[in-house]
Amino acid sequence: MLEKIITLEDVSMVDFLGIHNSNIKEVAAAFPKSKIISRGNEIKIQGTAPEIMKISELLDSLMLHYQKYGKITNDQVKGLLNVQDRPHVKSADEDDDEVILYGNKGLTIKAKTDNQKKLVEAAGKFDLVFAVGPAGTGKTYTAVALAVKALKNKEVRKIIITRPAVEAGENLGFLPGDLKEKIDPYLRPIYDALDDMVAPEKLKLFLESRVIEIAPLAYMRGRTLNNAFIILDEAQNTTPMQMKMFLTRMGPSSKAMITGDMSQIDLPKNLKSGLVDSMKMLKGIKGISFVELDGTDVVRHRLVKDILAAYDKFEK
Repeated sequence: MLEKIITLEDVSMVDFLGIHNSNIKEVAAAFPKSKIISRGNEIKIQGTAPEIMKISELLDSLMLHYQKYGKITNDQVKGLLNVQDRPHVKSADEDDDEVILYGNKGLTIKAKTDNQKKLVEAAGKFDLVFAVGPAGTGKTYTAVALAVKALKNKEVRKIIITRPAVEAGENLGFLPGDLKEKIDPYLRPIYDALDDMVAPEKLKLFLESRVIEIAPLAYMRGRTLNNAFIILDEAQNTTPMQMKMFLTRMGPSSKAMITGDMSQIDLPKNLKSGLVDSMKMLKGIKGISFVELDGTDVVRHRLVKDILAAYDKFEK
């Protein structure tokens, strides 16, 4: 009788094995000629070579499911066992072409509109992508999802997300706290997106080790950002000089996405928007893509589309 030991890493054993090891018992029941023992974070398989191979493949599928959804139910184990018995049947876990990323607690993050799909396609083909459109069209959320996917797939070593700290009807100087505490509220949408996409313990580790860096645009000056996925959010509030500074930070093996909303420029009236200028100047340069989203891409509450339409009508 042969033996194989599989070590599980970064796994909640209760969520993986099930309450009272019900999931692994289901697997063991399907292979009565083999012996499966779980102890700590190890699973020991004893049996013939063909059965050990089948059990290992099944555990690999369960691990893939766990990494995507964060939990495994007894029904899902039964479903995977049925798929293994009938290899021509497509598993529910096989990648959906439209899925960008599997987030926390079973959240599936995918492009929901045609323009969002264009944005995902552009990010796959171009190293620099501009995504412009009104609030609620998923620009930032999609950009962050693409960055996390690239990090997960080891296409980049780090994620850098930045925003210009421009006051929108509020005065930064009068906010309480140190600089970080003053700036963090401006970066809150970024943290919210990451909370959906990265497990809390891993996100904390990434932020502490600066694998994921979230900082005001001013902190980018003088840096060369290599092997990174860089996002400039709220780019309509950059000045032309800030935009030029950001665009020239890209190093080898880097990708950059610039998101902005032309209708929400909070700069003083005497300053031009760097986003508006750059989109005029850079059109036609090979390797740069421009994706425009509109009211049909709004994925917030159904009233947001009507509110945006009303504002557009009033302003016109």
